[in-house]
Formats: sequence, structure tokens, C-alpha cells
Amino acid sequence: MATFAKPENALKRAEELINVGQKQDALQALHGIITSKRYRAWQKTLERIMFKYVELCVDMRRGRFAKDGLIQYRIICQQVNISSLEEVIKHFMHLATEKAELARSQAQALEEALDFDDLEADKRPEDLMLSYVSGEKGKDRSDRELVTPWFKLLWETYRTVLEILRNNSKLEALYAMTAHRAFQFCKQYKRTTEFRRLCEIIRNHLANHNKYRDQRDRPDLSAPESLQLYLDTRFEQLKVATELQLWQEAFRSVEDIYGLMCIVKKTPKASFLVIYYAKLTRIFWISSSHIYHAFSWLKLFALQKSFNKNLTQKDLQLIASSVVLAALSVPPYDRSHGASHMELENQKERNLRVANLIGFIVDPRSETREVLSRSSLLSNLVSKSVMSCVTQEVRDLYHILEHEFSPLDLALKVQPLLMKISKLGGKLSSASSVPEIQLSEYIPSLEKLATLRLLQQVSRVYEVMKIETLTGMIPFFDFSIVEKISVDAVKHNFLSMKVDHRKGAVLFGSQGLESEGIRDHLSVFAESLTKARSMIFPPTMKALKHGEMLTSLTETVDKEHKRLLARKSIIEKRKEEQERQLLEMEREEESRRLKQQKITEEAERKRLATEYAQRRNQRILKEIEERELEEAQQLLKEAGKRGKKKGKKPIMEGEKITKQTLMEMALNEQLKERQEMEKKLQKLAKTLDHLERAKREEASPLVDAAFQQRLVEEKAQHEYFQQLEIEQSRQRHAGDLEKKKRLSRMMRDKETFQQRVFSKREAEYNKMKKEQEDRINQIIQSRQLERETRRKMICYLKLEEERQKKLRAEEEARQREEAERRKKEEAERRAKLDEIAEKQRQRERELEEKERQRREEVLRGTPSSPVRPKSPLSPRSPKPGLVAATAAAPSPGKYVPRHLRERITGGPQSPPSPDHDRWGRQDDRPSTDRWRSSTFGGGGAGRSTWSSSRR
Repeated sequence: MATFAKPENALKRAEELINVGQKQDALQALHGIITSKRYRAWQKTLERIMFKYVELCVDMRRGRFAKDGLIQYRIICQQVNISSLEEVIKHFMHLATEKAELARSQAQALEEALDFDDLEADKRPEDLMLSYVSGEKGKDRSDRELVTPWFKLLWETYRTVLEILRNNSKLEALYAMTAHRAFQFCKQYKRTTEFRRLCEIIRNHLANHNKYRDQRDRPDLSAPESLQLYLDTRFEQLKVATELQLWQEAFRSVEDIYGLMCIVKKTPKASFLVIYYAKLTRIFWISSSHIYHAFSWLKLFALQKSFNKNLTQKDLQLIASSVVLAALSVPPYDRSHGASHMELENQKERNLRVANLIGFIVDPRSETREVLSRSSLLSNLVSKSVMSCVTQEVRDLYHILEHEFSPLDLALKVQPLLMKISKLGGKLSSASSVPEIQLSEYIPSLEKLATLRLLQQVSRVYEVMKIETLTGMIPFFDFSIVEKISVDAVKHNFLSMKVDHRKGAVLFGSQGLESEGIRDHLSVFAESLTKARSMIFPPTMKALKHGEMLTSLTETVDKEHKRLLARKSIIEKRKEEQERQLLEMEREEESRRLKQQKITEEAERKRLATEYAQRRNQRILKEIEERELEEAQQLLKEAGKRGKKKGKKPIMEGEKITKQTLMEMALNEQLKERQEMEKKLQKLAKTLDHLERAKREEASPLVDAAFQQRLVEEKAQHEYFQQLEIEQSRQRHAGDLEKKKRLSRMMRDKETFQQRVFSKREAEYNKMKKEQEDRINQIIQSRQLERETRRKMICYLKLEEERQKKLRAEEEARQREEAERRKKEEAERRAKLDEIAEKQRQRERELEEKERQRREEVLRGTPSSPVRPKSPLSPRSPKPGLVAATAAAPSPGKYVPRHLRERITGGPQSPPSPDHDRWGRQDDRPSTDRWRSSTFGGGGAGRSTWSSSRR
């Protein structure tokens, strides 16, 4: 980065760079001058540099460079010329706003040109492609390309200015003006996100302002001018928030205004309070907080009636009617019924918070929901003479809904009044701060209230009512809506009713005599009957006879004796119970005393720890104060030495001077020294300028004389060279004439040679042209032949491809038929094999059954069936030895000794041979295992046979 001896040189260099199109280099040069520590003294040139600097930043959209430069310039001119900073910032915002407006107008002109250039022409292909790819319309795309960068720069400009001016008490008006312009920017272009950020920025500035109170140039909110500027900013924020329909941000703005009023402990003007409550009414109505909406209207009515001297009777009636209708729109039941303790605490805290916002002073220890309730609101309407100012329709409606008892025709009385009220409203002529009032917006809430009152009064008179009858009595809603309203009322213990859709009836009074409405009704009825009876039958005194009195006296004495005995026993029991309770209370008191002792010991321990910490902190603070006192004494000595050197009055030792005072004195001394040094430098620069001007004034005649002498010398030299050039030109002309005369004799030969060369070249040209035409014709013919050959080849390839496709299709069809035929044959063969296997298994089961029967006959000792001759077809025929043994066996049920058994069997028993089992079965008969193997192996044989046939 180049260094400059003076700021003027940097400004000239920047202008030169701008003229040649090097704006980035010019910006860097000016940035280096502004941030340099050599030029910390303010001068007019620096202001011109800042003007050029912000122009470059706006042209190049360099918001960060602009912020850095403005911060440095604020440091330079904060204590010297703060108005210069104000002018620079105003110029900066003006340029950013102008560029944004210019970009917006260009975008609109471009959109109009694109829209209305040719109404019959179709869209261009590139426009269609771009719209399909980007998904944007022409206007959105032009805004994004042209307008959005400049809007971003303008938004960044507002943020930068607010950040720079947030702690500057001398530029509070500029801070407020910037905030107002930023609000208007968000309002004009519907920038809701930026508006939220802007509100948060301003809110953080005020919070930091209250947090850091020891800043040097911070604004003083106790001053009336500062407070008025801050309130103007917050009220403008509230207005823009409601116009942008950012209701949550509007409510936060209301809280900001209330917090500002709490900080300064002053009440704003009545005009501001009117705007405050007018916006509160709208916010609470949008949020369906009807009770807060009504209280806000009540406050607004009181303000208009007290402070607006130009308020007409018509406007007062309209405002009063709005107050009454808003109060009637509040639901007539308490929504806190059945709520949990936490919900009740949250509701109490919310009511306390809103009551403070509205302006009702509420004791936080009392029940806030009783203060902000419908009953208190209606009592305020009467006490503040609101009912005397309303229209006749509103007064009649209030009387019908709140005081009359006419359940059958209540809706018929209310409906015409609601129709008349819906037509009332309009703009107030004498209250410009209050928005337009339309009483028709209260009609749905009033219809709901009328429905609730009708249901409440009907429930006091009737126990059962048909749904058709009840629907006819309520012309406002269908029965489904009436049912929803009644469900909400029953939920909050306002009504007691049931709907029986099977019978088509509505049942009232399901809570019996515990219902408050019925209890009051019956008590009134009983009092009326008592009065009527006393009027018809006055009371008379009857004389009692003496005998009857004596007879009843004995009975009375016995009853009294029994009562006294019972009372004595009851007293004894109460004494025992009291003693027991005293013991329990002593135990509880002892446990409570121990617990309190522990708490006291813990509190004592904490107190000792706190005292120790306090003593330690006091010791540290004392050390810090001693150290600061030593530093102050050192600074005092240095200040005294400096004052002696400069001839100033030294500071006396007895004066009470703190470290902060000494630091301020040192800072003031440094500031004065710097200003004196700047003045010396300016004086030296002025002396050098005078010296340079004197030198130039003395040298001016000498320079003029030298210039005249040089003119004479250059004129003589010019004449000499001119004469020399004339002589040389004459000589050259004479030589040229002689050369022309000498060459003129060769002209005929030159023309002959030229003709011969032209004819030869023409013949060569014609020959080459003919050869080229022949070659082109040959190329054309070869290309035609090539195209014909290619076309035939393509046709042949297509035909061959179709033939191959046809052959492949036929082959695939043949293969499919062959596969189907094979599948069919395979299925038939498998069916035959399964049939054969099934027959074989059936035969084996029959043989096994016969074998089982034979075995059972052998076990029972019954004569076996006649032996058939053995044949190859009967493998299960028994052997002769087995038959003889069976015949010689004794009959069952008779004991045979062992030696006789041996004799019968032919000797001692030998272990069975491997060919016989326990029952004498031989290997020539198939066993169960063999049957199983043959049975389950049949499938395997079948499968093996099928496999072999398959192979």
C-alpha cells in the first residue's frame, strides 16, 4: 500500500484511479488513509475523503468496508466535530437508498418491457428454458438479479449505522431517524424477517445501554429529548408491526414501551397512550383474549373522554359502544375451573403481567384473576358512566343479556338488535389515532353469548326439551354448533345439561339440588310462599294447659339426665383425645425443634462462610483501593512535574483527587497536547506554503524572460531548417524529372511484355478452372454412387435383421412347445410311477395286517388256520418245526414246571438263534423294519427308476 504525505494526495490518486476504471485500488488507497494512525486529527479533507469512500463502497457494494471506515472516522471526529460524522452517514444512507430505488425502477421497466413488447408473439425458447430450469417467473428472476443485491446493501447500511450510533448521545436524533427509515423500508417492501431482526437489534441496544451504565458517551434516558426519541422509535415499531400483521412482534413492542416507561418512571403523552391502547385492543382481539381486549378499550375510552377536547358525541358513542360490546364478548364463565395448580399460577402471572401492560395497578399477592374478570369489568362500565354514552341498541342488548329473564323469546329480542349494531361503525373524525371501528366484528361473540344465556335460563325452568324446539329458539346457529358451545360451557361448570340423540331431547339439571341456579331459584320460591302464608294465616298464640305442662316436665327431666350422662362420657372421651393430641403435638414439636435446630446450624454455617467471604472480598477491595491510591499518588506526582515543566499551577497535596479524576485529567492533557501539536503542524504547513509561494513569485519574471529568449532562438532555428528543406526538395524534383525522361523510352517494350504476361496467365487460369470443374463433377458422381450404395446396404441390413428376428421368434416358439411337451410327458410318467408305488405299499400293508392277525392267534393259543402249501407266491408260510412246537405247547392259563417245559421243548433252552426273534419269527418273513424300508424305499426305487429313464 502506497503512503501519502498528505490526505489530499490520496484523494487525487483515488480520483485518477477511478477515472481509469480501477475502483478497487482507489478504495484500498482511501481505506489506508482512513485507518492510518498518522491522520487521527480531523480536517476538512478527511470529510471529503469519507464522502468519496462511501460512494465507492456503495458503487461496489462493499458494506463491510463502509462499516470499518465509518468506525474509524467516528474515532477521529467524536470529540472534535461530530456533525461531520452525521453528514457522512446521511450521505451514505442517501446513496444506498437511491441505488436501491434505481434498481427497483430498472427491474420494473424490464418487466414491463418483457410483458408488453409484443402481445401476439410467443415466448422465446431461451425464456421458456430458463423458466423451466429455474422455476421462477420473469419478475422473480429480475428481482433476484437486479434488486436483491441492492436491497441487501441497503439493509446492511441500516444495520451498520445503527451499530455505529447505538452509544452516541450526540447523534440520538440520527439514530432515531435511521430506525424510522429502516422501519419504513421493511413496511414498504414487506420484509418481515428483516423487521424481526431490526426489532431484536434495537432491543439489544437498549438492554446493553442499561447493562453498561459507565460508558462515556451513552445516551441519558432521563433527559426529556432522549426519552421522546426512544418512545417515538418504539411507537413507530409498534405501528409497522401491526401493519405487517406481526402480532407477536407487536406485543413484544408493547412490552418494550412498557419497560421503557418503567425505566424512566414517566408517563408518555396522552396522544402516545391513545396509540398504545389502540394497538393493544387490536393485538388482544387477534389473539382471542377478549377480557384483555375489553379492558384495553375501557382505558382507551377513559383517555379519549379525558384528554380529547375535540371528541364529538357520535365518536364518543361509537367508542363507548365498542367498550360495552367488547365486555359482552367476554365468555361468562371462568376458564380456570378444573385447572391444575401450575396452570392457575401461570394464569395468575399472565394476568399480572397483562394488567401492568394495560395500566391496572394490581397487588401481586391478591387474586389477579378476580381483578381482571368479567364481573369487575361490568362494574367498571357502570362506575365510569360508560353505559350513559352508548347507543340505545347497545344499551338494550346489555339489559337483555345481563338482567332480563326471558328464556323463550331471548333470541327473538336479540336478533334485530344485532342486525342494527352490525351496521354501525366507521372512521372517527375527531380521533385520528384510533383505527376504524366496525361493531360487526363483535356479532359472532354476541351470538354465542346470547346462546349461552338462553341455555342458562332454559336450564333453570325446564328439565327436558326437544332438540327441535331448542333449535327453533336459537336462530343463530345449527344444533351442531350449539352442541359445541354447550360442551365448552359444561366443561367450565357454567351449564348442566346432556344431549340424548336417541330420544332427540336435551336434559337439564343433572346435578340436582347442588346446582347454584336451582338452589337460588328454590330459595326465592320458598321465601315467596312463606310471605304468602303469613299473609293468609297470621300466627296466633295458643294457651297450654297446666296438666300437659307437668306431664311433659317429667319426660323433659329424664331426657335431660340422659343427655347429661352422654355429655359426660363425651367430655371424658374428648379429654383422652386431647391428651393424646397433646402428646403427638409434643412429639411433632420436638421433631420440629430438632429440624429447626439443624436449619439454624446450617444457616449459621452459611452465615459464617458468607462473613468469611465478605471479609475476604473486603480485604481484596481494600488492597485494590490501596493500590489505586498508590497509583493515584504516582499520577499526582507525574502531573505535578508536568505542570512545573509547562509552567502550569501544580496540584496541591491536600486536594482530594481520585484515580478516575487523575485519569480524566491525564486524558484531557493528552488531548490538549495533541490539539496543540496539530495546530503547530498546521501553522508549519501554512509557513511552508507561504515560503513556496514567495519563491515562485520571485522566480516568475526570470522564467518569463527565459521563455521569450527561447522563443526567439527557436524561431531562427525553424527558419533555417525550413530554407534547407526547400533547397533539398528542389534538388530531388530536378533529379526525378531527369529519371522520368530517361525511362520514357522503355514504355512500348513494357506494354508488350505486360500483354504477353497477361495472356499467358489467362490461359493457365482457364486450364486450371476446367480441371477443377472436372474434378468437382467426378467427386459429385462418386458421392452419389456412395450414397446409393449406402442406402442399398441399409435396406439390406434392415431386411436381414427382420429375417433374423423372425427366425429367432420361430426357434423360441419351437423350444417353448418342446419344453411344454416334455413337461407333459414327465408329469404323465410321474403319475404312473406314483400309482405303481401306491399299489406296492397297499400290498405290503395287507401282508403286514395278515402277519399281525396270525401273531395274535399264536399268542392267544388258538388253532391256527390250515397250513397252505408253500408256494413261491407266499413267502410268509411257516416252517414245520415252528408248527410242531406250537402244537406241543400247553394251553394258556395252566402252570407247567420247568423240567416239564424242557421236556416239551426238547432240552434246556438255548439262546435264540439269530434267525429267530422272541416270538419265533424266522428270517423268511419280512420284519417291521423290512416293511418300513420297503415301504419308504418304494419311493426311492421309483425315483431311481425315473432317474434312469430320464437319463
